[in-house]
Amino acid sequence: MDLEKHPNLHTIIMLREIIRKWWRAELHFADRHGQVMDWQGGRDIPPTPNACCRLSLSSREGLRRCNQSVRQLHEQFRANRRLRRALTHPCHLGFSLVGAPLYVQDEYEGFLFVEGFLREPFSEREREALAVRLRELQPSSSEVERAVERLPVLGDGNQEKLADLLEYGASEISAFEAGRARGEDRGLQAAPQGGGEHARFEDIIGRSGPMQEIFKLLEKVSNSEATVLINGESGTGKELVARAIHFNGPRKQGPFVVQNCSAFNDNLLESALFGHVRGSFTGAMRDKKGLFEVADNGTFFLDEVGDMSPALQVKLLRVLQEGTFLPVGGTESREVDVRVIAATHKDLGEMVKRGEFREDLYYRINVIRVHLPPLRERRDDLPLLVDHFMRKHLREGQRARGLSTEAMALLGMYAWPGNVRELENEIERLLVLGGDLEWLPAELISSRIRDAVTPGGLSMLTARAAGKLHEAVETLEREMIHQGLLRTGNNKSRLARELGISRSNLILKIARYGLDKGLPPDTEADA
Repeated sequence: MDLEKHPNLHTIIMLREIIRKWWRAELHFADRHGQVMDWQGGRDIPPTPNACCRLSLSSREGLRRCNQSVRQLHEQFRANRRLRRALTHPCHLGFSLVGAPLYVQDEYEGFLFVEGFLREPFSEREREALAVRLRELQPSSSEVERAVERLPVLGDGNQEKLADLLEYGASEISAFEAGRARGEDRGLQAAPQGGGEHARFEDIIGRSGPMQEIFKLLEKVSNSEATVLINGESGTGKELVARAIHFNGPRKQGPFVVQNCSAFNDNLLESALFGHVRGSFTGAMRDKKGLFEVADNGTFFLDEVGDMSPALQVKLLRVLQEGTFLPVGGTESREVDVRVIAATHKDLGEMVKRGEFREDLYYRINVIRVHLPPLRERRDDLPLLVDHFMRKHLREGQRARGLSTEAMALLGMYAWPGNVRELENEIERLLVLGGDLEWLPAELISSRIRDAVTPGGLSMLTARAAGKLHEAVETLEREMIHQGLLRTGNNKSRLARELGISRSNLILKIARYGLDKGLPPDTEADA
C-alpha cells in the first residue's frame, strides 16, 4: 500500500493541523516494517517542535536510535494483531511516543504516531541525564542547554485525547483504502462529455490556508441540494471540485453529467442540453434525449456558463425554477429533478451590469459561491502538487525522484497564468525530457517560464543553490517579495493575498530582508 498519499487526505491534513495547534507536535507515519516515511534516508527530515528531538534526528547515531524507538512500538503492534487502540512507548531520550495501528481489510499496514513530550516534568537530575545523552549525539552543539530548558509536557488527559485523535485518523485511512479496494465509484452511472473517474475531497491537493477554507465550505455544500456557482481562473480545478461535491453528496448514486457551454454554437448547445424531436431540423432523424434528461436524479455540471446566449439563459432559468423544459421542436414539457453546479472564469456580476447575463439567472445559480484561488495565491501547495504530478506521470524506466533545488525555486517564482493545469503539463514535459535523470534540472524547464522570471533570477538562484538549502529558500523568498512589492506598487495587503501569507507576516519578512527602502508609499487601493 502506498502510504505517501495518506498525508494529503483532507481528514489527515485537518488532524495534523489540530495536533500542531493544540500540542505543538508533529504527526508521522510508519509503514508495515516500522520505517518512518519522513525519516527515510536521513535527509530533509521535517523539523519537529521539540528541540531535543531535532538535535537527535540531525545526527546519524541519534537518527538510528530514534528509528529503533519507533520499531519497538512497531513490534508491539505486530505482536498483537487484535490490538486496535493506541499505545504509548518511551523513546531513547525518555520522551513518549503515542501511536495508533493502521489496519486495511484486517491487514496491518503500519501506524500513525506523535513523539517528543513528557508525561510529567523532568527533575533536575533527569534534565542533566538528558543533556549528557544529547552531548553524546551532538558533541559540538551549543544548543543542548537551551534544548533541555523547555521540555514539552503532556499530561494523561491530553495524551488520551491525542490517542483518540490518532485512532480516528487510522480509522479514516482504513475506510478510505477499503473504499478504493472495493472499487467504489461513488455510484457513477453516466458522465457524458466529461470522463468517468470518481472524486473525493482527498483527490483535491492542497494544504494552504485558502484551500483549507475551500475544504470547510465543500463539507457543508456537499450535504445540501443547493445550486452552486464555482468561480475561478482556467486551470484551477473547477470540474474536480464539482465532482467532489456530487460524489460526496445526497445524489452520489445518480449520474454526474458535464457540458462545456463554450464548446458548441447556440443550436448545437440547445440540442445537447434539452434534446430534440424527430424532424425538428435537418438531420434530426429520431428523437434524442438531452443531457438534462440524462442527468435526471443526479447532478449537471455546466462549465463556462458565462458563455451561454441570452436565449438559452431563459431556458436554463426555467429548468432551475420549475424543473421543466421543451426539447428542440417539441410541444410537450418534460420534467427533471437535477442539481445544477455551474462554473465560469468570468465575473458574472460585471456581466449582469453590462446586460450580458440575466440578473434573475445570476441570482438563481449564485445560491452558494465557491471561489477557487489561482495557483499564485496558494504557492505553499506548489511542492505538494509537483510531487503529486511527478508520481502521476512517472513511467516505467524513468529514474526521476524530483526537481533540483534551483528548478523548484524557479517554478516558485513563476506566476502560473494557466494554474494547476499548466503546472501538470510542465511536470509531464519535464519527465519526458529528463526522466532518465535522478533530479530534474532548471535548464529543462520551458523557456516561457524561464523568460517570465525576472532577468538574472535563475543564475542567482543557481549560484545560491550550491550552498545550504535554507540559503536558497531565503534567496527565493526575498526575490519573490521584492518583485511582488514592485509589481503591486508596495500594496502589502494585495501581495500578502498573492503569496498566501498574513499581512503582518509579510511586513516582518520585508523588514528582515531590508526591502522597505526605496519603495513608494504603501498603497492599499486594492486591499
